[in-house]
Amino acid sequence: MPPPTFLQNPQRVRPILILGVDVISEHPKRFAVVSWFNGRLERKGEFTLYRLIRFIQSKRPDIVAMDSITELGDDLRKFLRALPSGTKLVQVTGRPGEQRSLQSLAREHGIRTFDRFDPYEEAKLSALLASKGVGYEVLAFEDEVIIRVTRGRSHGKGGWSQDRYRKRVHNLVRDKVREIEESLRRADIPFDLETEEKDYGLAKGEFKVYASREELAGLIRPMRGGDVEVRIQPVERAELGFAPLKGEEAVMGRKSIIVGIDPGITVGIAAIDLSGNIVALHSQRNMPVGEVFRFISEIGHPVIVATDVKPAPGFVEKIARSFKASLFVPRESLRVEEKNELLRNLGISVDDDHQRDALAAAYKAYLRLKPKLEHVEARLREAGLSRKADEVKALVIQGYNLGEAMQRVTLRERPREEEEHEEGPSFDVRPYIRRIRELERRIEFLERENAELREVIKEQKRVIGRLERRIADYDEEIRRKVLRERELEAKVKRIEVLEKQLREAKAVIERLGRDLVQVKRMNVVEIRGSAVPLKVMNVLSWRELERLEREIGIKRGDVLFVVNPAGAGRAIAEELVEKGIKALITEKPLPGPVRNVLREAHVPFFTGDELDVKRVDEFAVVERETLERAIEELLARWEEEDREREAERLLRLVEEYRIERVKELRRKAEEEARAEHRKA
Repeated sequence: MPPPTFLQNPQRVRPILILGVDVISEHPKRFAVVSWFNGRLERKGEFTLYRLIRFIQSKRPDIVAMDSITELGDDLRKFLRALPSGTKLVQVTGRPGEQRSLQSLAREHGIRTFDRFDPYEEAKLSALLASKGVGYEVLAFEDEVIIRVTRGRSHGKGGWSQDRYRKRVHNLVRDKVREIEESLRRADIPFDLETEEKDYGLAKGEFKVYASREELAGLIRPMRGGDVEVRIQPVERAELGFAPLKGEEAVMGRKSIIVGIDPGITVGIAAIDLSGNIVALHSQRNMPVGEVFRFISEIGHPVIVATDVKPAPGFVEKIARSFKASLFVPRESLRVEEKNELLRNLGISVDDDHQRDALAAAYKAYLRLKPKLEHVEARLREAGLSRKADEVKALVIQGYNLGEAMQRVTLRERPREEEEHEEGPSFDVRPYIRRIRELERRIEFLERENAELREVIKEQKRVIGRLERRIADYDEEIRRKVLRERELEAKVKRIEVLEKQLREAKAVIERLGRDLVQVKRMNVVEIRGSAVPLKVMNVLSWRELERLEREIGIKRGDVLFVVNPAGAGRAIAEELVEKGIKALITEKPLPGPVRNVLREAHVPFFTGDELDVKRVDEFAVVERETLERAIEELLARWEEEDREREAERLLRLVEEYRIERVKELRRKAEEEARAEHRKA
């Protein structure tokens, strides 16, 4: 069957680098250094304390081993502070008050000794013993770190400009505190936070983080030289502690297990062995990260750390990296029903949901590996290596093929050959030998000092070149980041525009829905014949009239509805009369010229309020009975008015005729009188 796909980046056990250190002379203080890497010893030379610290910081070894840390004298604390993250200082001879000699420890662990007065020989023994897990780690720091966020430079004195700068810096401090707080929460690292508010921002913030500085490596970065400073300070122990060293062999000797973890306020932990048996089941509220590590370490060595959700929480990923274990993530988050089914198959009850989730994650990982593990077990029975089944299974899970794993376990089982030990001299020549060798080494050191300094200069030039290349790469990365941010900003703006259009479209759809209901009602009324449809014009203009003609058409007997007739004149009113409309209804009063034309042509006109017109956008109706009655009444009133006007006109004509006749008779009488007078 194909190999399982859930193991993320399976890696083989990483070879460790150990530096053995022994003092050569006190004044000036010089040290002999021997390195142990993957079983190979190499003499590194003689170092001052300053050069030794720089060498350790550049090589970043896993262990710096010494027979006694008192050889560092007053520089011990300074040396411990300078160690890189992940580098342990180990005293191989034991904790203070229980120390043993290097030679006795070497004989006990089958290491051949030679000249015990040679500092390089003692440095070599320290490295070899540390590689076998012998010794005690020197603990100088608590599993706590103080992170201080403050302003980077003084505000100085000034006016309005200086006040704006101070407020800006306090806002930057607040933003940096929020950024660190969010990073710690995402990594599930517990902490306490104290802040000092100022200018609607923060003057400073201080985190007390309950984790080691190794856990914060790469998560929180110190900052100096700008407007905001971030300082990371491990909490030193009042007294040095000593913890037994668990070397590579000690880790290999522990029981291999599969660990399931449910992170949160209450942490759930479950462990099963590679045969599917439950080893441990535990849950605890507010369980510190260090305590989780110690709890798992006491059970065994995890080869797989599993979670029940996808994607994996940062807390679970961190524990997997710390143990160099493979991470199991299900293809999709496990459902509650599936978890309960897994526990029923195991035939076990749990105290709470956190234990259930952790155990379900571990058992799900085991079931995914079970076919492969059963195949390995069958092959081991055939080869007669059933006793070492767990070791071989662990190596196979870590990425070795079955043949390589069986070979490593077989070689580890070979008995060690007894080594011969040489007796030391019967008389004390140590002071003389030490002095002679010290002088020889000093001469050798002075001869190569110049060469080493030249190498340092070359190395610095290489570092400068590398940093210049990194700066160029960083500039390119910043440019790409800016382009990505611009692209993202454009997409965000596009989304905002589309969301606005969507909201507007929804509003239109809602309004049209209401209009459609009203139109349906109007259509029903129209079909029944109880209403008259009106042809709607927004304004009484030639352009609007042409649009109505083009889209709907105007025929004789139509009733028009005009929203705003203001500004219309006699010409357009005469056009409507020419088209033979039955009536004109307006929302606002008609202009005088239009009213006169329609009145003269006996075309009725009304306002919408008089007839109770029902209108939806481009549609309007009026009840037929109401319209007909209003038209009849208006035409009757106009006819009565016309009769009255005609009667008045006739009376005026008669009166005008009578007056003219009287005038004519008077004029004739006067003419006759003048004629008779002339005759007389």
